[in-house]
Amino acid sequence: MDISFIIPVYNEENSIPLLCTKICDVMLNDLPKKSFKIILIDDGSCDSTLSVIKDIQKENPYVDYISFRQNFGKSAALQAGYRNSTGDIVITMDADLQDNPVEIKKFLDKLDEGYDMVSGWKRRRLDNFEKRWASIIFNKYMAMSSKIPLHDFNCGFKAYRRELIDSLDIYGELHRFIPVLAKRNGFRIGEVEVDHQKRKFGKSKYGFKRYIRGMFDSVSVMFLLKYREQPMYYFGRIGLLSFLLGFAVCFYLLINWIGGEQIGGRPLLMLGVLLIIIGTLFICIGLLGDLIVDLGYRKHYDEYHIKEKNIR
Repeated sequence: MDISFIIPVYNEENSIPLLCTKICDVMLNDLPKKSFKIILIDDGSCDSTLSVIKDIQKENPYVDYISFRQNFGKSAALQAGYRNSTGDIVITMDADLQDNPVEIKKFLDKLDEGYDMVSGWKRRRLDNFEKRWASIIFNKYMAMSSKIPLHDFNCGFKAYRRELIDSLDIYGELHRFIPVLAKRNGFRIGEVEVDHQKRKFGKSKYGFKRYIRGMFDSVSVMFLLKYREQPMYYFGRIGLLSFLLGFAVCFYLLINWIGGEQIGGRPLLMLGVLLIIIGTLFICIGLLGDLIVDLGYRKHYDEYHIKEKNIR
């Protein structure tokens, strides 16, 4: 298989038929020599999405599907798609028709320039004010903190080489940080500008709670990017600083005690002992982190449960 399309779907019963038709038209007419498969991941939809997908598959030999028992989120849907795809190149798209399949060739051409991953950039976003500004702030922060010169980290329209897909293990809200995870593994990342179209059916699933999740996951990703293989460098520094400060405080009090001063009731003594204990604990955490890394326990458990699938 040359290309696998992975498309997470949640309550998109009206969009899916048109999206599959557009992808097939582009692939059969513009890229007839490329074999392809479309994998739709129904993320626990509560409308008629799954029935629509089954009807499409009966008539379209290029469409397969996976259905979750409940809504597990976009990262879980992508992970299931990655593990059930076989294409040398994997292309992800959103199901809401805001990504234009006509631009598929643009991604393939960019991959041919030697990149392992190509991310879309929606220069002109057609979302509401809140979503546009949240995206601007998020992308500016990620570009500065990760040193990756991308304009749009969270664009769902992306193309990957198989080697990169096989290296990914995403969960929670980590689908937003795939470029950072790819960089951590040494892959080359490129970007192409894409046309952002207005949503034709349904409504956005973007809610306020995603800001909170994204904030915490960004901290996790930045930590993993710098200290994934050597957690002692992070916890050890904090622990050593705390231990040395506590030791200095206790040494100062010891000098005073030798000079005849009573130190038993001084709060400074409690602070010094507490800093030493905290420092020791942080160093122990760093040691445990290194031990976990050494044991190779890095794969996150699958946080989704498949109700049914039909992968031909």
